[in-house]
Amino acid sequence: MNEQLIECVPNFSEGRDLNIIKQITDEIEKVGNVKLLDVDRGADMNRTVVTFIGDKNGVAEAAFQAIKKASELIDMSKHSGTHPRMGATDVFPFIPVNGITIEECVQLSKDVAKRVGEELKIPVYLYEKSARKTDRKNLAVIRKGEYEGLSEKLKDENWRPDFGPVEFNKRSGATVIGVREFLIAYNINLNTREKLHAIDIAYELREKGRSARRPASFPYYYKSENVIKYEKDIYPCGECDFNGKTISETIKHCSEVHGYDLTELLKLNDINPDSPEGESVKKKGLFKNCKAIGWIVNEFDRSQISINLTDYNVTSMHDVLEAARKLAEERGIVVTGSEIVGLVPFNALYQSGKYYLQKQQRSTGIPVKDILNSAVQSLGLNDVNDFRISERVLGLPKNSDDALVEMTLYDFVDEVSRETPAPGGGSIAALAGALGAALSSMVSNLSSFKKASENIDELLNSTAEKSQQIKNELMKAIDEDTHAFNDFMNAKRLPNNSASEKEIRKQAMQNGLKKAVLVPHKTAELSKEVIDISLIVAKNGNPNSITDVGVGAQMAYSGVIGGIYNVLINLKEIKDVEFCNSMKDKCGNLKKDAQLALEEVLNYVESKIM
Repeated sequence: MNEQLIECVPNFSEGRDLNIIKQITDEIEKVGNVKLLDVDRGADMNRTVVTFIGDKNGVAEAAFQAIKKASELIDMSKHSGTHPRMGATDVFPFIPVNGITIEECVQLSKDVAKRVGEELKIPVYLYEKSARKTDRKNLAVIRKGEYEGLSEKLKDENWRPDFGPVEFNKRSGATVIGVREFLIAYNINLNTREKLHAIDIAYELREKGRSARRPASFPYYYKSENVIKYEKDIYPCGECDFNGKTISETIKHCSEVHGYDLTELLKLNDINPDSPEGESVKKKGLFKNCKAIGWIVNEFDRSQISINLTDYNVTSMHDVLEAARKLAEERGIVVTGSEIVGLVPFNALYQSGKYYLQKQQRSTGIPVKDILNSAVQSLGLNDVNDFRISERVLGLPKNSDDALVEMTLYDFVDEVSRETPAPGGGSIAALAGALGAALSSMVSNLSSFKKASENIDELLNSTAEKSQQIKNELMKAIDEDTHAFNDFMNAKRLPNNSASEKEIRKQAMQNGLKKAVLVPHKTAELSKEVIDISLIVAKNGNPNSITDVGVGAQMAYSGVIGGIYNVLINLKEIKDVEFCNSMKDKCGNLKKDAQLALEEVLNYVESKIM
């Protein structure tokens, strides 16, 4: 679940010449660990939006090569199109999806921007989360004046590029690079064809809210008679009957009584908070980072609330959907389901699945695919189209097609039995630990959220979740153990002629061996954790399943001993005495602790069944 994944959605200022577009996307596809997902060409706009994903190093290289190729092929001095733009590569966002932080992505964006500025001589502005100046966060603000106004803009000291030359690049223009959160395009389906009903709910949900009306009509707010406006000496609150004599009074009231920043709300609605007279009073929406509108979709014969969630970590799909269900019910409308347009990050769907399981008072310590299926069913994602998790979820935990864990049980056992050194004891140790964790999770789930189980629900849900986490890590270790010696084997193939080559090869082999022993040591540590969890589950779980806990603990102990054996047998090849002594001490302590923990579990189990 921690596979590093970044999405890039660059805009290139060419939407008509298929050959140019193909040459740019070819550069992206040449880079390893990068996958091209979509090429959306717009002829009228003369713009193409490309979507690709990859790891940190892959997307950094693909980004640079794509920008370089665009600078070679697109001449902005001859460009025309309906979409705002200021450069051959107009904007290049990096979007963290999985296994990487915003901060890491920001540094990545700055590294790419610096390289583009220095090597390609293109002025680069940083935006969104990468912005060095607050007035450069908004793409529209940076783009103002577009390519045609760029020459004059660069003469203004306030618009000095973050990277690259201050001089106007006539051919390539300028490029905007930065980091933003993943945008989820999310629609909520209603059992009505009335567009105004969808709009009415959308205005309640969206961050920028709606115009306040008096008197308010319930449940359809838009049917209220009069939109109220700010007047000199009369500054009404959009939430209650308060009237400030100055806008400052009303701003203070909204902050202290209603807990929101009216200044920010007015700016969202393009109203100058210093002089709002003549503008409509605004009523706050329910959710931050939420944009919404209502429309009719003839294809589905219904209206929809069309939503953009610009930061799902702040406002989730399930939070918005549940609010929409409540607002719809008040209006006599039924939410029939919802729709995700395009792709969705794994964690966004995963958190929704956990939310609905918790709401049902069911365990969340279950397999990942079960949690995702709960999300799909609860959000109603199959309402108007089939939602295929394998195709629509970015960062979905998965294994390579030739992974050992993808084999059938029968084929895996056959593979172990063949006259090859791998998979061997290390992989089997990891499997034993994983099975032990699975049994701990099983008993936790059989025992929690049952009649009269309230006192142990939270405890056993946590043991189930932890068991699932360890199980997933040990399942990975089944294959990782087989590949643990890759670095060592690659080092053995290094040149071995001169004295310096021999020394480099020798050191690389030693480093490879050190890395190799860390894999089985991790297996042993994780398996020991399973034994500790087993004791908690044995003492608090269903007594009818106590023998399952005992079996799981013994399987986990095999994982501990198997991992330790695979560490010790390889230490004899490592020349670093300090490292070897440290690992021997760790293994000795781990074995002793595991023996004591297992003994405690088995004594407890046997006391209940004898």
